[in-house]
Amino acid sequence: MEHVLVIPRPLFDQLGSFQGFQPDADRYLQAILTPGANFFMERPSAEQDPTHKQIIPYAIFHHNGRYLCYTRGGASGEKRLVAKRSIGIGGHINPVDQSHDGLGETLYFNGVEREIAEELRIGGSHTQRVIGLINDDSNEVGSVHLGVVHLFDLSSDEIVSNEDAIQELEFHSLADLHANRDNLESWSSICVAHLASKD
Repeated sequence: MEHVLVIPRPLFDQLGSFQGFQPDADRYLQAILTPGANFFMERPSAEQDPTHKQIIPYAIFHHNGRYLCYTRGGASGEKRLVAKRSIGIGGHINPVDQSHDGLGETLYFNGVEREIAEELRIGGSHTQRVIGLINDDSNEVGSVHLGVVHLFDLSSDEIVSNEDAIQELEFHSLADLHANRDNLESWSSICVAHLASKD
């Protein structure tokens, strides 16, 4: 049985719930990643329980003015998103990510690195930074998840899928992604709109 990292919905509301993109990530993360603020829940229960939010790293990959986009295949762990186009790679934080400091920041960032290594093979070097959070309570997937958006700047566009759930990898300009945002999953559409507003 998979266990996933969650926070109580009331904590999110207390910090200031929002719909869409929130660039003030530090304030939320400091509270969410404080030991005692989060805990593990069985995934089947968490997927049906809007009184909790699963914390999901959502990584966007950028190279030379273009962003990685892919199609979610049938092997995707989130069946409600199969066949959708996405610019975000990510997944759940699991107990395997724990280290000596328990449920603090190390747990979260260990989970980010594990998820990326599982899903992609990246050539060259990269830097990354957190650029915001995503919340979308307008659908049943979004109502139980809270996304932490990581922007990876790549030195090379050598990147390939490491699993069947990630198909048809291509780099696209922000203009192309914005023009076709109706074909994207909701979190990706929200991210593209934010990036376009900054462009």
